[in-house]
Amino acid sequence: MYVEGFVVAVPKDNRQAYLEMAKKGAELFKKFGATRVVECWQSDVPHGKNTDFYGAVKAKENEDVLFSWIEYPSKEKRDEAEKKMREDPAMKDIGKDMPFDGSRMIFGGFESILDQ
Repeated sequence: MYVEGFVVAVPKDNRQAYLEMAKKGAELFKKFGATRVVECWQSDVPHGKNTDFYGAVKAKENEDVLFSWIEYPSKEKRDEAEKKMREDPAMKDIGKDMPFDGSRMIFGGFESILDQ
């Protein structure tokens, strides 16, 4: 399994717009090979002394933090999917009106070392 993880700050007022965008994106990710797409809106996210989710994405007072991940069967499948997504016009449409500041999103790909 290969996981691509994301953390982003979204204005609280944009919750529904984000959900609508995420649903469209999830359809495409799955079309291109993802096995699972998970979007999580903050519920119990403490402020840390040294670092925290808010600081990682420079969240503002009117923003909530989202933690998301996409699962793929392998890194190779993720790489294939990423290439297809970059070329797909539907993905470009989704990216036009993102309900958050994408420049503050953190993301990365991870190989699974334990899955119980």
